[in-house]
Amino acid sequence: MFIQLLPLIIIFFLTLPLLWFILNKGSKSQKSSTKSDVLPKRYPIIGSIFAIVSNQSNRVQWITQILQNCPSATYTLHLVFGYHQILTANPDNVQHILKTHFNNYPKGYFFINVFFDFLGNGIFNVDGESWKFERQVSSHEFNTKSLRKFVETVVDTELHDRLIPTLSDAASGKTVIDLQDVLQRFAFDNVCKIAFGYDPACLLPSLPQSQFADAFEDATHLSSQRFRTPLSITWRMKRFFNVGSEKKLKIAISQVRDFAKKIVREKKQELANNSSLESVDLLSRFLASGHSDEDFATDIVISFILAGRDTTSAALTWFFWLIHKHPEVEKEILKEIKEKSDMPVYEEVKDMVYIHASLCEAMRLYPPVPTDSKLAVEDDVLPDGTVVKKGTLLTYAPYAMGRMEKIWGSDWAEFNPERWLQRDEAGKRGFVGRDPYTYPVFQAGPRICLGKEMAFLQMKRLVAGILRRFKVESAVEEGFQPVFVAYLTAKMKGGFPIKVEERGQLD
Repeated sequence: MFIQLLPLIIIFFLTLPLLWFILNKGSKSQKSSTKSDVLPKRYPIIGSIFAIVSNQSNRVQWITQILQNCPSATYTLHLVFGYHQILTANPDNVQHILKTHFNNYPKGYFFINVFFDFLGNGIFNVDGESWKFERQVSSHEFNTKSLRKFVETVVDTELHDRLIPTLSDAASGKTVIDLQDVLQRFAFDNVCKIAFGYDPACLLPSLPQSQFADAFEDATHLSSQRFRTPLSITWRMKRFFNVGSEKKLKIAISQVRDFAKKIVREKKQELANNSSLESVDLLSRFLASGHSDEDFATDIVISFILAGRDTTSAALTWFFWLIHKHPEVEKEILKEIKEKSDMPVYEEVKDMVYIHASLCEAMRLYPPVPTDSKLAVEDDVLPDGTVVKKGTLLTYAPYAMGRMEKIWGSDWAEFNPERWLQRDEAGKRGFVGRDPYTYPVFQAGPRICLGKEMAFLQMKRLVAGILRRFKVESAVEEGFQPVFVAYLTAKMKGGFPIKVEERGQLD
C-alpha cells in the first residue's frame, strides 16, 4: 500500500513550493495591521500548511501570538486533507481536557507512535490501564520518605563535590562557561543516580563527553523533531528507508536502550546476589518490589530520566538569566538566604518563599515544557464552545498561558515574583499559588507531575547553594536577548555564557 501511494506523495511534495509561490505572490511587501492578519491563512486541501512550515523555527511564539489574538484564547488550526489541531490557552478548556473529561483526552496514538521507538511503554507514553498501573507503582515509590532522603543526598553531593568546585574554578580562572551546559550536566548526573543508581560523571572538572548523555540528547531532540513535522509521512518515509535524521535517531535510541538494559541486568544480578541490599534508586525499588520485567524497567526508568534531565536545568537557566536582568530580585533572594542560613539544609530551602515565588515566575515566562498535546477519543465541545471532532489533536500551551493578559493582568510581560506573594497581618510574606489549570507548568489532573515537590526542592537547594557563594554575571553583549527554543523541553539557543565571581559573604 505504501509503495502504491509513493508516487502521489512525491508529486504532492514537489508541488508544494509552486503552490506556495502562486498563493503568496506579491504578499511579501504586505505587513499585518489587524488582529485578523495574525491568524494563519488557510487554503482548500492543504489548510494552513504554509504558515505552519514557515513558523517551524518559532512555533511556540507563533502559537502564542495566535492565541493572544483570539477572544477565547482558543484557535482551530487547519491541517492538510481536512485534519485539525485545536490550540488553547484557556484555563477552563485546560481543566476540561486534563481533569473533567480526562478519559476523552489521552496521549493518543499519534503521540505514542512518535515516541514509541524511544520511550516504549514508559509511563509518559501509555494510556488506559497500562498508565494506571505504572502511575500507581511510581506514585508509591515517590511518596516514600526514604526516596526523598536519597534525592536530598544525591543533590547535595553533586552540588558540593562537583557544581561548586566547577564554578569556583571558573571564578578563579576568570573563564567564561556555559551555565546551561553546566546545569544540564548537573541534572543528568542527578537523575541517572536517582533513576539507575548510575553516575555518568558529566560534571567532572574536565566536563567530559558521555556517550550515554550524548545519545540521550540526540534521541530526545530527534524524537521531538518527529512531533513538530507538519506531515508525519515525511519522517515515516525516512524511517522506512533508514536515511537522514531517522538513521541518526535509530542509532541514538539503540545506544540509549542497550545501555539502559545493561544497567537493568546488572542491577537485577546485584539484587539477586545480595537480597539484603538496600534499594535506594528507583530501578532498585521497582525490581525489589517484584516488577522485574526487563523491558518494563527499562521503559519506565528512561521515561524518568527524560522527565528529570532537562526540566530543572531549563527552568534554572532562564531563572539565572532573569535575576541577572533584575538585580532587585537577586537582592531580595540574597536577603532571604541570609535570614535562613542558620537552619538545617532542607528546612532552610523549604521556607524560602521568595525563591519559590521567583522560580514560579521564571517558569511562568519560560516553562520547561512549553506545549503539550492530547487526542480526542470522541466528539466533544469545550467550555468556550469550541467543537471537537473525534481524532482531533488538542494542544494546550503553558508558554502562551504565561503571556495572557486575561490571566496575569496588564503587567504579564514583567518578571515580578511579588505576584506570587502576600503578607499576613503580622507582615510575614507567604506564597500564594495559582490553580494548575491556570498554571499547568507541571501538568494537572490525574497526570500531574509526580516529581513536582522534588523538583522544587532540588531547584531551591541549588539556587541557595550557588548564590550564597557566587555572583553570576552574563558574558553576552549588552542588549543581547536570548532565544527560547522548544524541543521536548525548552532551551536557550546557543547556551548561556556567564562569568562567575566569588561573593565572599552576603551583604
